[in-house]
Amino acid sequence: MRGDVQISWEVPATPPGLAGRLERFMGPGKSRSESVVETLGLLGCASLLAAGLSTSGILRDLSTAQLVVVALAGLDLIGGVLTNATNAAKRWYHRAAPGARRARLLFVSAHLTHLAAMGLVVLSGDLTWTLTNAALLLGGAVTVEYAPLHLRRPVAMALLTAAVLVNLFWLSVPTALAWFAPLFFLKLLVCHLVPEAPLERKRDA
Repeated sequence: MRGDVQISWEVPATPPGLAGRLERFMGPGKSRSESVVETLGLLGCASLLAAGLSTSGILRDLSTAQLVVVALAGLDLIGGVLTNATNAAKRWYHRAAPGARRARLLFVSAHLTHLAAMGLVVLSGDLTWTLTNAALLLGGAVTVEYAPLHLRRPVAMALLTAAVLVNLFWLSVPTALAWFAPLFFLKLLVCHLVPEAPLERKRDA
């Protein structure tokens, strides 16, 4: 371990009410530098996604409802990749507490709504796409969660790669929406489920 950083599993206190619930959802104790990287990353990547969708021409073919789903999914996935990769989120979701595993799996399961919205609304009721990705998500999540602790990262990366390849070769989706599966499985199988030691600077967290 480098001398200027340390591992800290101590979860900071959170305020009562809605502010506290939101802070716990995002990960208590996020440093200023993490917030800056998260914000700039979200703005930059969301701008790239918007530009790519615009130049692809797909926006002309989407209804208002489909456009809303695509926009919300893009923002959620980009923001979720960044948020779940922070030390604050790792410290909170992988803390040694009763029910932590259940909370992680419930978080993943809640994203079945993303698949339903994309498959049934944006992809016009594509049940094959929806159900295949649901199986990849749930099967992958359980596999990562119950893998030996020291193997969870490579297991998650293998499952992410497999899910992306299945989507690229065997599931039909417009090229302009091919970003969904990589970001979706990166957020959940890797960024959310893989435990990592939360690091903070010794001088200023």
